[in-house]
Amino acid sequence: MKFLANENFPLQSTKILKDAGFDITAVGQEYSGILDSEVIGIAIREERTILTFDRDYGELIFKKGYKPTAGVIYLRWDSFQPDEPALYLIQLLMSTKMNFKNRLTVISEINIRQRKF
Repeated sequence: MKFLANENFPLQSTKILKDAGFDITAVGQEYSGILDSEVIGIAIREERTILTFDRDYGELIFKKGYKPTAGVIYLRWDSFQPDEPALYLIQLLMSTKMNFKNRLTVISEINIRQRKF
């Protein structure tokens, strides 16, 4: 699975995912300061699943018509340590066969929901 970590995704978690064998690009290191629509363009071109803490992706997908085919994983957490997103995602990916393609996956502190687009 290939990921594109948005600028608000912790660099420590990006490194942990990379060390675990995932193909991941950090927007903050490679494309600092770009717009969310440009992030989606990169995700589409490179077939990467976006990892973000930014709720604007739901609006971009459902109101503006952007379709990042590999999907978006939006972590809706209020507080966390910099390594927690990666550790959570590794556990989730190892314990389930969830399909992220053409879906906005919202992971809150109490549940996971997906909306297909």
